Amino acid sequence: MTLILASKSPRRKQLLAAAGIKYRVVPSHIDESSAYKRPALIVRELAYKKALSVALKHPGSPVLGSDTLVYCKGEVLGKPRGHSDAMRLLRLQNGSCQAVHTGVALIWLDKGVFLAGSDVTRCKARRLPEAELRALAAKHHDKAGAYAVQDKDDAFIEKMEGRYDTVVGLSMNLVRKFMKQAGVKHA
Repeated sequence: MTLILASKSPRRKQLLAAAGIKYRVVPSHIDESSAYKRPALIVRELAYKKALSVALKHPGSPVLGSDTLVYCKGEVLGKPRGHSDAMRLLRLQNGSCQAVHTGVALIWLDKGVFLAGSDVTRCKARRLPEAELRALAAKHHDKAGAYAVQDKDDAFIEKMEGRYDTVVGLSMNLVRKFMKQAGVKHA
């Protein structure tokens, strides 16, 4: 029995590996839309949908799903849909505070385990000149908010209140809690 990660995100894989958690990857392919308006509910629902879509094909294994979004100035910011959208997202966040929400779900059908939760980290973005925003917008089309806090060359976020791993995309406190509740061994 090995934990399945329902994501191909390199950052989520790195966080699990750093924690010594053995896993295999089976990406989910779901429609990432939600009827919810509250960021915490959106990420929780999408993490759950991702885990469930993979768990239905692998009922004998625990499946971990996760989703991350940025909430800034009343707007939910997901992954940019291209360079111009990345610029729009970065301009909106430039010099502003935002909340990064990450949802985590663990589903193990054969054991009747259905766990989901979310975590939030508040971030303050530096005010960057337009040229630096353009350079940043070219780099991170696969990340919510169009920036990467874990990238050493990405100095967009100047301050965080909360967990770093929540901003990266997998709240390890929830992962550990859910694994313990479900009886999933780390290695």
